[in-house]
Amino acid sequence: MRFRFRFAYYMVGFIMGLFFVAMVLSGKDARCNYFPNARVLNDLRTKPFNFSDKAKLILAQKWVDTTDIKNTLTYGDVDFDKSNKEAEKGKLYIIEGKTTKNQPIILEVINYSDKAVLRDIIKKQN
Repeated sequence: MRFRFRFAYYMVGFIMGLFFVAMVLSGKDARCNYFPNARVLNDLRTKPFNFSDKAKLILAQKWVDTTDIKNTLTYGDVDFDKSNKEAEKGKLYIIEGKTTKNQPIILEVINYSDKAVLRDIIKKQN
């Protein structure tokens, strides 16, 4: 059998396989969080999220809002050198992100087994 016929059979089977995999995974809420940064951020987003009193005071200052917090928890970078430490019976995570005005911020989030608490919001100096 010639190469082009073998290649054509291969491509037909490959495309049919992709079609079936897409059908199986399209109805599910499947996520591929293989990297540690994505796993931590996904875990924090899926838990009930609370704000400490200090974080509420900073949010009242209006230079940062909850949209910036959500974006940082979606697209931010976890600083693992400073994170994953025990704090108040949970684990502390330091997450770097930006506001909608492109101002760098740092979030200190304590991850408990049943909830996540935003402890502090720090305006990062350039």
